[in-house]
Amino acid sequence: MSDLAELKTKLAEIGTAFHEFKKANDTRIENLEKGGTGGDAREQVETINTKLTELTTARKALEDRIAEMETKANRIKGTQGEVSAEQLEHKTAFDAYFRKGTVADLADLQKKALSVDSDPSGGYTVHAEIETAIDRVMGDMSPMRRLATVRSIGSGEYKKFVNVGGATSGWVGERQTRAETNTPSLEELVFNAKELYAEPRTTQQLLDDSIIDIGGWLADEVGIEFAEQEGDKFIAGDGIKQPRGLLNYPTVANTSYAWGKLGFVPSGAAGDFVAAPNGGDALIDLVHALKRGYRTAASFLMNDLTLARVRKLKDSDGNYIWRPGLEQGKPDSLLGYASETDDFMPDVAANAFSIAFGDFKRAYLIVDRVGIRVLRDDITLKGYVKFYTTKRVGGGVQNFEAVKLMKFAE
Repeated sequence: MSDLAELKTKLAEIGTAFHEFKKANDTRIENLEKGGTGGDAREQVETINTKLTELTTARKALEDRIAEMETKANRIKGTQGEVSAEQLEHKTAFDAYFRKGTVADLADLQKKALSVDSDPSGGYTVHAEIETAIDRVMGDMSPMRRLATVRSIGSGEYKKFVNVGGATSGWVGERQTRAETNTPSLEELVFNAKELYAEPRTTQQLLDDSIIDIGGWLADEVGIEFAEQEGDKFIAGDGIKQPRGLLNYPTVANTSYAWGKLGFVPSGAAGDFVAAPNGGDALIDLVHALKRGYRTAASFLMNDLTLARVRKLKDSDGNYIWRPGLEQGKPDSLLGYASETDDFMPDVAANAFSIAFGDFKRAYLIVDRVGIRVLRDDITLKGYVKFYTTKRVGGGVQNFEAVKLMKFAE
């Protein structure tokens, strides 16, 4: 079965499972309203809920695989641009360094091909084909990298200014004196690239086998580890030797919002949503806590366990507020907005900020220092070759208005 046919089948299965889920959950709610415990319907709801999560995860993996195949096909057709002679020469030289430790003219070649300087003690820059593969793996595994703005920088620091308002104006009569007004205030934001490293190892015998795809191996080994580290820190990082995560900024009730803090809306119950039929009201409040200008491209972000709770919620008319995307490329939706899952978001608990809603491209910035470097070490452990691989990456909130949080509290 082709990937497209399998995806079509998976979408149909999701539609059927969601229909069964709604029937079972309606029965569970009806039993609770009659003073019961939900009985068999409750177990059925949880079983189907788990199945829905598995199906939607599988659908996303299929869509990613199809997109990757299309990208590769475009590259073969040349739509991604021609590879220069310098880049091909650098690729050949880097592979020789990777397999045999042969340095030769690698430093000069990488300067010509990639426009970056080299420092033999700090390793050599990975050629574009491997670097693209590593970035692809990270993009698949880290929703924040896909949702946020990602900017490549040539130094270890990136600065930007944000206009936080402050200008004033006023009405005046024809002959009245014009009083001086305030000027806008500019806020400087600084994003530092922190060093992320991995040190996979293999045997020299494996490297000598020319059949092995060395670039693919490095991409998988390092990319998966980098993705897990980044994904965690983009959400919870403290900003010291690592990116500053979305949830590591001061928070304040949205009614008292101020720049430099993230506004939150309470769920209405400690560690939970309020009971049916008003459980979804807090999510509606969360949507409208975000200014209209940010809502057009906004999405929800939560982990799978939180999503399993949200699927059971209805609006005041008895309609389920979560809906699966039943067409290729169409995301699951919550109250009409895209619903994304990130397992680095915290579980629902008392006072936890378990759901975020916002335009993440405008809210969060990721900075990548150009170049992934590899330092080959065949001395430390005889018979093995280590590859000390480093990348410098940073992140932080760049617009505090563009995202709001839900706090699971009264």
